[in-house]
Parts: sequence; C-alpha cells; structure tokens
Amino acid sequence: MSSIVQIQFAPWDKAYDFSFSSEVLKVGDYVVVETELGSEVGRVLSFKQTDNSGREVKAISRKADKADLDKLATPDRIKEVILLSRELVENYKLPMKIVDCYISWSGDKYNFAFIAEGRVDFRELVRDLALRLKGNIRLTQIGSRDEAKLCGGCGPCSRELCCRGVLKGFCPITTEMADAQQISHRGSDRISGLCGRLKCCLSYEYEGYKELDKKLPPLSSSFNKNGVKGTVVGHHILKQSVDVRVPSDRHDERDLTIEVKIK
Repeated sequence: MSSIVQIQFAPWDKAYDFSFSSEVLKVGDYVVVETELGSEVGRVLSFKQTDNSGREVKAISRKADKADLDKLATPDRIKEVILLSRELVENYKLPMKIVDCYISWSGDKYNFAFIAEGRVDFRELVRDLALRLKGNIRLTQIGSRDEAKLCGGCGPCSRELCCRGVLKGFCPITTEMADAQQISHRGSDRISGLCGRLKCCLSYEYEGYKELDKKLPPLSSSFNKNGVKGTVVGHHILKQSVDVRVPSDRHDERDLTIEVKIK
C-alpha cells in the first residue's frame, strides 16, 4: 500500500501531496515528480498517513540523482533574476518587495515571492519579466513570517528562529495566548519576533497555561480559605496563587490585597 509524502518546491511555498510505495525516502531527500506544469524536482518535507479519501494523488517518479540536481538553477542564477526583478519593481514604483524566486527544473518558469502591505497591480511587471526572461512568470504574495523563515536569524533566546528550524508549518498566534501566559503587559516589542508578528513560541505552552488557570477560582468570585475571606482580583498561574481583596473593617482604611496559595 502506498503512503503519502509532502513535497515542497520552494521554502515559502505550500507542500503538495504525492504517493510513494517502493522508494526508501527520508525528510530532506529530493525527488522527481510530475506536475500540471511538467516535471519538477522537490524536497521531501514530511510524511502523512495513507490517504483514504479517495482523491487522486500522483506518485513520485523517482528519487533525484546528481544529474537531476545539477539541472536546478544555481544560486548565482537565482540572485541574478531577483536583482532584475527588484530593478523593475523600482522602475515601476510598485509598493512591494521581491524576496525570492523559484526557477522551475526546466528553467522556463519563474515564481517570484514578494511581500506587500496590500494588493498590487503588477501586470506591467509580469509582462516585462516575461519578455526579458523569455518564460512563464508567476508572483506569489507571502507574509512577513514566511520572509523570516526564508532569511533566518536568531531570536531573543539566542537560538535559530523556530520557523527556520523546528517548525514544519505556521499556526495562528493570537493575543489570547499572550494574555493566558500573563505576558501581554510586556509590550508588543517583547512578544513579537523578527517578523514583527507575535512569536510562534507563544503557542508552545498555551494549552498548559489554560489547564493551570482552570485550577484557580474565577476572577471576581468570592474566596474563603485558610482564614482569608474576600474577592479574587488576580491570578498567578505558575505560582498557583491568587490575589484576594479583603474588605477593611474601618471606613478610613483601604481594603487589603493578599496573595494566597491555592495548594
């Protein structure tokens, strides 16, 4: 029975499903596959369980050999094409930034990755690129997180960016995750990554924090434990303690706030 392998052609592009049965493959291997646009060489990104949905999944042709890899565009050629595209973007005064280009195995198809704040009318740019490169041109808009994954770098933890190393894909990161871990007060600069978006690592311990928070009495609820009576006004999730406001017996004194351990 065949299994499903996910193949990626560019580090910022999505992964595509292909089937394989006899080949011995591992993550990082390069394979030759048939696509709607012809033969391509892609990289094995991950493996999935056998697809039983009934949809047609194309099989990989073979594992790529040295001759196949030698036909791929060289870094110098990719750099040359990117510099040309950036020059044209500047000439047309387009509000976009070209960050990478994938050149097909056949060498006549170009997929440019770019970032922009909104929609961009790049029809003239495409026509000019097609004329100069004598090939089929495609432009794909990517996000700032994809750009960070492509360019790499070090996070404030002094380690390689997670998107560049351990992460196989992106998941939505929300301010709720920062709130749950009680770090939103640190400000956007400290909880944002090099991409300017909320850090991917906010998702790592999110579920654990939610479980710990369930063990604490809700905010604004009444509290009566260990001789302390009052109202819960704050949580310390990791310490598993709460702040309790205890009403003062005298009108000329402020209410006291006491931190109380739950366990």
